[in-house]
Amino acid sequence: MKKGRLITKDHIVDDLVRMGVTKGMTLIVHSSLKSIGRVIGGPVSVILALEEAVGTGGNIVMPTQTEHLCDPTEYGSGYSDEELELIRENMPTFHPDLTPTSYMGFIPETFRKQDGVRRSPHPHTSFAAWGEDAAGITQEHGLDFSMNEHSPLGKIYELGGCILLLGAPTNSNTSLHLAEYRQTNTFLKGKIWDVKIKKGMKEVWTTYRDINNESDDFDRLFEDFHRETCYVRQGKVGDAKSYLIPMKLMVDYAVGWMDKNRN
Repeated sequence: MKKGRLITKDHIVDDLVRMGVTKGMTLIVHSSLKSIGRVIGGPVSVILALEEAVGTGGNIVMPTQTEHLCDPTEYGSGYSDEELELIRENMPTFHPDLTPTSYMGFIPETFRKQDGVRRSPHPHTSFAAWGEDAAGITQEHGLDFSMNEHSPLGKIYELGGCILLLGAPTNSNTSLHLAEYRQTNTFLKGKIWDVKIKKGMKEVWTTYRDINNESDDFDRLFEDFHRETCYVRQGKVGDAKSYLIPMKLMVDYAVGWMDKNRN
């Protein structure tokens, strides 16, 4: 552990409550364990603190995306043709209970394994949820347009959920992808993704349709929203600079912002 004060689960609960987290709240959480500091119990203590803060009548949701299951050529591989064929043939399909996350961090990777946590079935953009509405948030997650109003993001929006950036960078705010499907401009073009799924007794490669989601300007969007509205609550959770934001208000703002600033 790095030097600094020791942080307990109860410290984290107190910090969350001080920021405005209440019983019954639905939170979609983006997190950085390192930013929180020297947490006794590590990610387990953070998860238990989040769940205690919202109570059994609330919900905790985290992105559990699996970029490593994309076609090996998607991000430029450097593999030979023979290697690409071998990878595609032997790539496993998505298993909600088994497949690890990609680049999500220690907290969501631990969270997805917890007894009682549900995980949505999308092979690339799954979400895990705990709480009263976990089944409803995750049970349906179609392949096409995977972060639109019918996805877990749309369900959190309808539940009046909040975004919690728990030491995470402001450009990691997955909820803003929901706004991209509501833009009236043509910044985002269509995209076809390759994906391996189970069909009957066989595992086969197929495709699904989506938009080419973009997050490079999410930090600028956050800064403008923070400056122009009074909806962002800021505080420290452990040592982590954190933000609590009403999801609906930010997503609605983001639609207009994207129409104006993306061209």
